[in-house]
Amino acid sequence: MTTMTETIDLHRQRGTEATAGWRGWLARRTRWDWLYAALVVVATVVAFAVYGERMDGYERAILTGTAPSLIALAWFWRPVQPLTVVVGALSLLAIGLYQVDGRADLARADQVFLLKYFLSSQSAILWMSVLFFMSTVFYWIGLLAPRGDTAERLGSRLAWVAVTLALVGTMVRWYESHQIGPGIGHIPVSNLYEVFVLFAWLTAAYYLYYEDRYQTRRMGAFAMLIVSAAVGFLLWYTVVREAHQIQPLVPALQSWWMKLHVPANFIGYGTFAIAAMLAFAYLIKQSAAETRWWKLAPLWLLGIVLCFEPLVFRQGAAEKGGVYWSIYFGVSALIVGGILAARRRIAERLPSLQVLDDVMYKAIAVGFAFFTIATVLGALWAAEAWGGYWSWDPKETWALIVWLNYAAWLHMRLMKGLRGTVAAWWALVGLGITTFAFLGVNMFLSGLHSYGSL
Repeated sequence: MTTMTETIDLHRQRGTEATAGWRGWLARRTRWDWLYAALVVVATVVAFAVYGERMDGYERAILTGTAPSLIALAWFWRPVQPLTVVVGALSLLAIGLYQVDGRADLARADQVFLLKYFLSSQSAILWMSVLFFMSTVFYWIGLLAPRGDTAERLGSRLAWVAVTLALVGTMVRWYESHQIGPGIGHIPVSNLYEVFVLFAWLTAAYYLYYEDRYQTRRMGAFAMLIVSAAVGFLLWYTVVREAHQIQPLVPALQSWWMKLHVPANFIGYGTFAIAAMLAFAYLIKQSAAETRWWKLAPLWLLGIVLCFEPLVFRQGAAEKGGVYWSIYFGVSALIVGGILAARRRIAERLPSLQVLDDVMYKAIAVGFAFFTIATVLGALWAAEAWGGYWSWDPKETWALIVWLNYAAWLHMRLMKGLRGTVAAWWALVGLGITTFAFLGVNMFLSGLHSYGSL
């Protein structure tokens, strides 16, 4: 038996190892890591000094927690450091360009060159859209071309620039909303236009992390397809619905819970989407040698659904944007046909099935964790807004279905060793369920969340 002395010695040894590990981790921090940490702390102090009087207790708590979280994230993944510095600098430049005699003048968005063409919120978000499309094209050129490394590298760089401009557009839009009038300012995650911007850059950023982690850009062609699909919806929503106009929040959204619930939800949506697109890549690679057309029929149907925005099916689409969506469907079908026709070439260039399966699993695991947090936060928000934690509203019901689907997927993975084809198809079914929970409920069902309707 282990004596008391041996037990104490064992605990001391473990404590010493933990301390050594912590000190070793800190010792690996570079001067740039510490400089970045200092910059974030200074920026937080300045934010409190300038805007502290306008914040309530919850907002102060969120800002206080953001600083260490951002430092930890940037130390864990160093590309976050230049990203946040550039976003901060460009956002402050845009805010400065709006100033006239110490006061903001939003009319300068159409008068000042940099604001009009680059740094106003709408300009930055439109650039984001164009760059995400271009990034997707270059990723595909890189995947298909005999020597596509340069094209893939360019696709990756364009994705980074698009993420940067998406964040700049978001920060500047937040500032612009506060200049319109008292009580109108809010964090831009309150309507479909704003959350599609959030979805696009979060999904792209998450993919870029795994591109860096696995040192391969070969997954980008598939991962960026879902981002481009979201951008396609965003452009339609901007032109047809003029959704880019900043509007006051409806009463149900005037809550600090929104600042936490919505981003956590969309980390889940983004990672689930990445997992599904890599599952699609997995099935393409697996079916590379298949020649019987009926064996490929499910992939044809699946590919069309993946690239086909749900909005096309809704009633009245022909009245507003019908031509746009017809063209969108045609382009989507051509993309799917091209992928299946070139599946052997694509399969040769894609990472191994093991890598695709591993990233798919990790994406779902991260997404499930954040979606769980978002669901709990949503229940707390509902209790504050409507007096009950759960009301079986259609949005809540479908959120539960999404949660149960991925909980079952992870259970089968961890307990039963779920791998391969079944896991990939299940991940793709999960994307369909998630898409309906995100858009379909807003389109076809009504309930307490009807303020998010199309």
